[in-house]
This record gives sequence, C-alpha cells and structure tokens, in this order.
Amino acid sequence: MKGERVAQLELLLRSHPEGLRRAEIARRLGVHRSTISRYVEDLSQHIDIYEENNLIKIKEGDDDSPMELSVYESLAFNMSAEALASSVSMQNPHLASGLRKIAMNMRTYAPKISENIFVLADAIDKKIEESMIETSSYNKVLEVLIDCWVSGRIAKITTNTPGNEEIEIAPYFIGFSDSIDGRKPMTVTGRLRHTKDIITLNIESIISVQMLNETYTIPDNLKPFTKKEKEDSYDAIDMIPLVLKVKEKSALNSFSTLVHEKPEMAENENGELICNIKVENSIELYLRLVQCGTSVEIISPESFKSRFVAELKKIISMY
Repeated sequence: MKGERVAQLELLLRSHPEGLRRAEIARRLGVHRSTISRYVEDLSQHIDIYEENNLIKIKEGDDDSPMELSVYESLAFNMSAEALASSVSMQNPHLASGLRKIAMNMRTYAPKISENIFVLADAIDKKIEESMIETSSYNKVLEVLIDCWVSGRIAKITTNTPGNEEIEIAPYFIGFSDSIDGRKPMTVTGRLRHTKDIITLNIESIISVQMLNETYTIPDNLKPFTKKEKEDSYDAIDMIPLVLKVKEKSALNSFSTLVHEKPEMAENENGELICNIKVENSIELYLRLVQCGTSVEIISPESFKSRFVAELKKIISMY
C-alpha cells in the first residue's frame, strides 16, 4: 500500500508542475498530513524532488519516453473516461491516478485533451473527498479483492446480508454490471469455496474482505464478462415485510439466497433482537423459515404467520 501511495504522489506532482502543499497532497491521497514527509522522502530516492515556498515540486527528467496515442485515440480515451466517471456508482482513486498517468503522456502532442483529463481526475478526487468514509471503505474492499484475484488466493467475505453472512469465494472476474437506475456498480464474480456454484456480488454490499492462504486457479474455458444471449427476465417480485424475533443471529444466513432488502436489526424493550426485513414472498421463504427452526419466530404480519402455521400443520398431518 505504501508503494502505491508513493506512486500516486509522483503522479500528482507530475500533473501539478506548479507544486502542491503538504495539506493538499494529504487530502488528495486520503492520508494524514504527518505521513506525507515519509512519502516525499521515499520518492526522493528515485526522482529529483524539492520544496519551494511550501510547495513540493518534481523536476521533470529528460529520459521520459512515453508511448504516444494518436489525437483520435486520445479523444476516444477522453470520452470513454468521462463516460466511466459519470456512470460508476463509486469513485476510485486509482482511476484518478491512472488518468493522470495517461494525461502526462498526452501533454506534448494533445495538450487540450490532456488538460481535460487532468480536470476529470481532479473532479474524481473531489467526489471521493465528499464521501470519504464510504468511499474509503469501499476502495479498501476493492483493493483486497483485486489482490486476491491477481495472486490467486481465496477471499473471505463478510456481506451486509441478514446476519452479516461470511462466505469464501475464489474471485474469477472483477468488473462493472448494469443496473436499473443506469449506474454501473462494480461486482466480483467467483466460485463459492467447496462448491461448483458461481455467484456475483455487488462490491458495495461487502463489509470486509480477508485474503486467505489457500490458492485457486481459474478454469481455462471460463471467459470473462460474457453474458447469456437472452437473460431470464422476471416480472415484479412479490415482496413481503416481515418482523422476526431472532434468537440466533447466524440463522438469518438462511435468507441469503432470497431476494431481500437490507435488514434492520434492533433490540426491543425486553432486550430481544428484532429483525425487520422485506423479502420475496415465495415457497423458498417457507423453506428457509423451516430451516431456521426455533431460532427465528415470525412476529408479523399475522396473515403470513397464519399461512405459515397452516402449511406446517399440513406437513405434520402427513406423518
């Protein structure tokens, strides 16, 4: 992570030849101001860097020989970057640093496009700053997932599903998916450990990730980012708001395969854990409630509770 920050510092200084103050660098990198001195010292071991009038600057070397894009390629890249930045649901500091790297290469032969990309990178930094806590947590999760993907290591994931379910997956792909509201949330697709099941998770739904020592390999015949020619389509799913008394929180993991909204957990006046959750009203819901046994009790709605009891009586009568 430290090496990554030093690389980002270099890009920031190269894209701002007029120099930047330590406070501004800390804000853009999302770190405490006290750590900037260490990054500056590390960077100075590799390139000519100096401070003048409280502005940290970098002296451009004569040995830079960037690969040039054509003007048309540069414009196409600029338009693609703008479309990506405006449609993603979460901004990423690595996108900003990558844009600066490309913009640096364009400065000599496409200065206007280069300037546009620098402005776009600064705009991304500003959006990140406006939602620092949420974005920082999201990007930490994303970085660990990428590390797992690149190194071929199993990821242990905690999700915001009922009971904060923990699962272990072998990440196969990380990329964007489409959503109804036009956003493009970042998702990870992988195989559930010890199974053949392939799942896709919205990275925004992941609370934390831990890289495990166990390794995996991606099948050679598995192609990234391919979709079925015709996706299954569904009419509006019948959802029902349930109020449940939860005796064992882990029992709520049974609901992870159901379509549901984020559960709301709270204690009542008796210290009992109450879960409010909107979930699909299907036969699978009945099966999941049976699976919970005595660990979960239906409080409301009364109509659903009555139907559930009636189904249980039918089953009992068979035996």
